[in-house]
Amino acid sequence: MPIKFPSPEWLNALNEKLNTDERYAKIAAKWEGDLVLVFEPTGNLKEKLYYYLDPWHGKCRRVEVLQGLEGLKPALVATATYDNMVRILTGKLDPMSAMMTRKLQIHGNMALVMRNIPTVLDLVRCARECVDEIL
Repeated sequence: MPIKFPSPEWLNALNEKLNTDERYAKIAAKWEGDLVLVFEPTGNLKEKLYYYLDPWHGKCRRVEVLQGLEGLKPALVATATYDNMVRILTGKLDPMSAMMTRKLQIHGNMALVMRNIPTVLDLVRCARECVDEIL
């Protein structure tokens, strides 16, 4: 069955990918910090989505679909419109360019991001590889 982005199935597939991908494990070996991906509704997405990921030392300890950010203090919150996230996941928008132009807004521990650019880019690679269909 094809995996559609965004969906809980996509989030679970990403979790599985992060926990089995040897390249990611090596690149992200020093990563310590959880994050929430926030998708703002545009295009085919009609409601805001919150996806929690807890990557840690080259693995992902947990993923979860959230109802919001209340009571949560993740190291990073990455927010983009659905359309921009689709462009990132289909390779039409470079994630670093998206950050620099604020099409992908990062809030929280920017030092963590800047020290770990290869990890961020490889997480995006893994996310791309989990998409079979777009909503």
